[in-house]
Amino acid sequence: MQVLLKKITRFIVMALCFWLPSDKKIRLERWLRGREEFRKLELADVVIVSFGKSGRTWLRVLISRFYQIKHNLGDNKLIGFDNLHRMNSDVPKLFFTHDNYMKDYTGNVDTKKDYYPKKVVLLARNPLDTTVSQYFQWKFRMRKGKKALNEYPEHLSDIELFPFMLDQKAGLPKVIDYLNLWADEHQKCDDFLLVRYEDMRSDTAATLQRILAFIGTPASDEQAKDCVEYASVENMRNMETKGTFWMSGSRMVAKDKNNPNSFKVRKAKVGGYRDYFDDDQVSEIETIVDSTLSPWFGYDYGRLSAKDEAQSKREG
Repeated sequence: MQVLLKKITRFIVMALCFWLPSDKKIRLERWLRGREEFRKLELADVVIVSFGKSGRTWLRVLISRFYQIKHNLGDNKLIGFDNLHRMNSDVPKLFFTHDNYMKDYTGNVDTKKDYYPKKVVLLARNPLDTTVSQYFQWKFRMRKGKKALNEYPEHLSDIELFPFMLDQKAGLPKVIDYLNLWADEHQKCDDFLLVRYEDMRSDTAATLQRILAFIGTPASDEQAKDCVEYASVENMRNMETKGTFWMSGSRMVAKDKNNPNSFKVRKAKVGGYRDYFDDDQVSEIETIVDSTLSPWFGYDYGRLSAKDEAQSKREG
């Protein structure tokens, strides 16, 4: 209900400002969204930050399942900030954010100062896989207004994947800049945990237990196993098709059940970007990552490409 009221309030404010030029309306909406993000940040026990399409929904389902079984909350309750906390106060308030708008409210554009006092989990993913997934999100799931709000290519434009990958405002450079700022700033946070999507794929139970222990609600081996089975790719696609989490908005609802690329849960594949490009294109984009992404994340193709390729074959 709170989320709905916030959306209605924002809609009313924007409707009253219909006369503003489009660029000013965008700045206003980003400021309003940033204010709401900052409010949640201040109230949150733990913040889980990620660039879009880095596995956040999967992690959200894994964590939700843990609190479902630990506190008997029901199988269709997806955690969304404080909704499960209101059902049981032992569930922490978790703020999941893509860190898109807060800087528009606080003005902290070049630092992560807003997050310094908080306990932060950064969920990172190979930026090449992230950008490919972001392309399909833009093409099949993203609303027209959201595209304009975040400087993505225009709605219904026919840009293809490789040009999208190289786009400074929407593609690989944007993802790398996002990750690099966190690499520079993470040590200033009071408590910080880096989690890689690839590690979640290779050992989901152990990684989930590490995250839950960091949050302060450790899970047993049995509980972690249950969570992993519940949040399997197959089960998540099935839940998306059936609309299991319909009360959580559009984040787990298929846009077109006949188009697998329109699902929130698409391939969930490590190294899947290689399926979409020829050898020269793969070499070009991997070189961009090697030359510009902070080595702190460990996405070095000289060391990891063979490992990721093996993981990709196992999942493919």
